[in-house]
Amino acid sequence: MARRLVVITGASSGIGAAFARVFAQKGWDLALVARREDRLTDLAEEMKAQFGVNSLVIAADLSKATAPQEIVKAVTDAGRQIDGLVNNAGAGQPGEFAETKWTDQKRFLQLMLNSYLELIHLVLPGMRERGFGRIVNVSSVSALLPPSPGHTKYSGTIYPGIKSALIKVSEALRIEGQDRNVNVSAVVPGYTMSEFHDVNGARATVSKLPSYWFSTAEEVATAGYDAVERNVPVRVVGAWYKFMSGLARVLPDPAMRWLIASQTRRLAKSAGN
Repeated sequence: MARRLVVITGASSGIGAAFARVFAQKGWDLALVARREDRLTDLAEEMKAQFGVNSLVIAADLSKATAPQEIVKAVTDAGRQIDGLVNNAGAGQPGEFAETKWTDQKRFLQLMLNSYLELIHLVLPGMRERGFGRIVNVSSVSALLPPSPGHTKYSGTIYPGIKSALIKVSEALRIEGQDRNVNVSAVVPGYTMSEFHDVNGARATVSKLPSYWFSTAEEVATAGYDAVERNVPVRVVGAWYKFMSGLARVLPDPAMRWLIASQTRRLAKSAGN
């Protein structure tokens, strides 16, 4: 019997590569997706040597509208079916909304939301028909907290809204799939040690943040895998972010906005900004 196969987007580094290692350790074959084919090939060889699993390497740019269908076609052309999906590919869109080009925002939406939803829409019917599926959407704790200036400056004005949509979609899809053994979870990390902050120019700023604000990519991937296996709809990663998101559920919105604004000012002052 062939091993189950999971498609992992943004697999060339960070959280995506960590998800590949977690799934491979559990005996899954992999379809590794990212733009950097050389890194995917190195990861595939590592997973074969370490865990004995096979990998498909699919070079694709998910900011392009054709990418989701091309990814699914590459898997089916290889004679495999998709049993799992980790939607992880992403980047920031630095700059205030009115000061950025709409073409850049449109590309950002395609990468961060449309590609996720289309991949789910493409693979979900087969999962439901076969009575098995695992889908993880990588969200962000920014979806659960009031916006801060840092989101606009580095991740993008609409970043928290996109990540919030992924949580709600995951919750709804979990309900739709629970009688078909199709589990859907949103994993919700805060700051994570990865290349994300280098790409969006935030490394110098985030390096000044307290260490307890950070999770490792491995912690995020392990939490996401455990959540989807248990069919937990939303899994926040890290004690600090569990505390903050829990606080946001009980405090009135104005109080939470004041708290976030105060914390932002304090961190800026300590960083000398």
